[in-house]
Amino acid sequence: MKRIFLVAATFFLFTAGAFAQGGFRLGVKAGTNLTKITGQSFNDGFDLSYHVGAFAEIDFNKKWGIQPEVLWSQTTTKRTNFDNLYPTIVNSATSKDEKIKLDYMAIPILLRYNVGKMLTLNAGPQFGILINQDKNFLQNGQSAFKNGDFSMVAGAQLNFNFLRIYGRYNIGLKNLNDVGNQDKWTNQQIQMGIGLRF
Repeated sequence: MKRIFLVAATFFLFTAGAFAQGGFRLGVKAGTNLTKITGQSFNDGFDLSYHVGAFAEIDFNKKWGIQPEVLWSQTTTKRTNFDNLYPTIVNSATSKDEKIKLDYMAIPILLRYNVGKMLTLNAGPQFGILINQDKNFLQNGQSAFKNGDFSMVAGAQLNFNFLRIYGRYNIGLKNLNDVGNQDKWTNQQIQMGIGLRF
């Protein structure tokens, strides 16, 4: 995952420098996440969390461009059938109602298509680096989740001068389960938020 982070950061800086003379803009953004971990181990419903970070808008022409971002993004869930699937490693002193929180550094690299001045469509890959995770629901503070994530992102954005209003869906493609092969876990998010372009 360090290699992925370095590649993404290098790509971000190289592209920003290459287009600094043209359609290049920076901004900050924040919003809500509706998140869940798919699989039998965790709650099937979406839980509320948040994301915050920075983005760049790099236009190749009036229609096409890219939008790299660096976000701090949180996923929350509750375990359901986890105790039955992994009875030997679960910490029986914890409650199923306790939220499990995962903090990621998310790096989406999105293709931009400007439908018009006010509407932009986005799609592309997202790399995730797990920064923090709750370890109290497993015995001996074990880690349940893998350190890296990979997902695909698609969404839309409304543009009002310096203001951005956006919504997107992230679907995880990588199995996050780091404790066994009885269940496959993937990350899913619905994101909504606002951005300010400088």
